[in-house]
Amino acid sequence: MAQLNFGGVEETVITREEFPLEKAREILKDETIAVLGYGVQGPGQSLNLRDNGFNVIVGQRQGKTYDKAVADGWVPGQTLFSVEEAASRATIVMCLLSDAAVLDVWPRIKDSLTEGKALYFSHGFAINWKDRTGVNPPADIDVIMVAPKGSGSSLRSLFLEGRGLNSSYAIEQDYTGRAFDRTIALGIGIGSGYLFETTFRREAVSDLTGERGALMGAIQGLFLAQYEVLRSHGHTPSEAFNETVEELTQSLMPLIAQKGMDWMYANCSTTAQRGALDWMTPFHDAIKPVMEKLYASVECGNEAQHSIDSNSQPDYREKLEKELAALRESEMWRAGETVRKLRPENA
Repeated sequence: MAQLNFGGVEETVITREEFPLEKAREILKDETIAVLGYGVQGPGQSLNLRDNGFNVIVGQRQGKTYDKAVADGWVPGQTLFSVEEAASRATIVMCLLSDAAVLDVWPRIKDSLTEGKALYFSHGFAINWKDRTGVNPPADIDVIMVAPKGSGSSLRSLFLEGRGLNSSYAIEQDYTGRAFDRTIALGIGIGSGYLFETTFRREAVSDLTGERGALMGAIQGLFLAQYEVLRSHGHTPSEAFNETVEELTQSLMPLIAQKGMDWMYANCSTTAQRGALDWMTPFHDAIKPVMEKLYASVECGNEAQHSIDSNSQPDYREKLEKELAALRESEMWRAGETVRKLRPENA
């Protein structure tokens, strides 16, 4: 394990060089790994584990997602089962269902978690707010987490490119004394680039904050505000979208990903540099109080409860689709659809 120092703050990081794939295979050679859920994270993690030589089965109920698993090579009755049967066959149960689905499935799988097994998550939600979710694992199992910092599709595509997606890891309960080895072996097996230490609580709070903040909620709000201002002052949809979204995602974000914000600034015009440096502080000062309010709402459990209550409504999917449709059909994202079609690779 390496100790990284970030301005006086030390973090534990584990790389593939320190914990090679061969070691991970040896640690898990006698384990049967059941991936429950084949939605967002399930395909990427299960396929990467399978391709890396681990003994993996999938648990998924019948439907379109089940059919997708079959199309990906999982064989009904051999490597593809119901959620309940997969959990009973496994020594490591990877619970990759949505937070809402976990609440529904938990009563049907908890009895399968017999002594010495491991219960694995890729999100701290169910365990951190177990007083609200009812997910209380038995005391005689390991409870562990590896949380890739990105979507399951990104985890899979980077794996196929020979790269990796960074992940956090946490151990909530170490009954067997092997929880650490199991956790890191799984992290390497699913294709993590490197793993950094966290806790279920920190992961859950930071994840919900990030999703509602800079990663999804805040960035859509920022996009829309700038787009609306440009449009209200006579700029065309194409111009407003290109100056708001397209240039950021296609040109500037890759520069940030390569070497950081300062490098991106240095590779823009002096006019852009000056304006960015002058205006970043007013934006910071305006946004930080909203972020503090968001963090407080996440930390106290309000956001988790709202998610649980919303997902529990019988017509939630119908309402959700209406909200997503409104987003999709908004002028800004209809402009985006046209702009994407005009990219050179699509011409």
